[in-house]
Amino acid sequence: MSVTHNESIPNQDGDNQNWYSSWFDTPYYHILYKDRNYREAQVFMDNLTHYLNLPEKAKVLDLACGKGRHSIYLNQLGFDVLGADLSENSITEASKNSNETLHFKVHDMREPFEEKFDAIFNLFTSFGYFENDDDNLTTLKAIKESLSEYGFAVIDFMNVANVIENLVPEETKTVDEIDFHIKRYVEDGHIFKQIDFEDKGRKYHFTEKVKALTLKDFQDLMDEAGIYLLDIFGDYKLKKFHKTESERLIMIFK
Repeated sequence: MSVTHNESIPNQDGDNQNWYSSWFDTPYYHILYKDRNYREAQVFMDNLTHYLNLPEKAKVLDLACGKGRHSIYLNQLGFDVLGADLSENSITEASKNSNETLHFKVHDMREPFEEKFDAIFNLFTSFGYFENDDDNLTTLKAIKESLSEYGFAVIDFMNVANVIENLVPEETKTVDEIDFHIKRYVEDGHIFKQIDFEDKGRKYHFTEKVKALTLKDFQDLMDEAGIYLLDIFGDYKLKKFHKTESERLIMIFK
């Protein structure tokens, strides 16, 4: 991950270990993605909580919660919610919405929680960012260890085959008068997104990098972690997964 201010600071792309912790901590990440379809996300959470038949006041972990928008909605549905994220800035922002049944904490998803949850949600492709592939397995094990005896976990990931088939190599998005120049490509089993823009006389460069994990990859990881994959869906209305046509890969497991 590299951040370049003016051209004088050397490019740091060689240090990819924690690109996500710096990019997700900038205000620009939230500016670029602020037009995401949150109504669709709420419908997804409605469908998901119905499908899982979660009891009233169930303990729910929103893992990689960002600024907590989905945690807040889950809390409004009547659940006791903890939102966890690696980004201190995001958690500081999210914590402004805390109440008796809604809390937020800075947390690395590779670490299990001491408390146990009735449901753990890892939503909107918040997985596969680690430089070391072993960390994906470590994270799955941590999720499993953090579930209560009757708890369920959900990972909502992109459907890699569909994403690669429909990849837009280059585009410019203008948000809040900032022109974000975006390039996308696939390399070494990862999907890359390079983001370049200028703001207030400074040049910025960020690279997003996500492991192109297929259903088979997840199944292998889950087998190794001792996880039972219970169901698979292909979109936020919980329609059947189709390996090339579905936009999402939504996995229910325990």
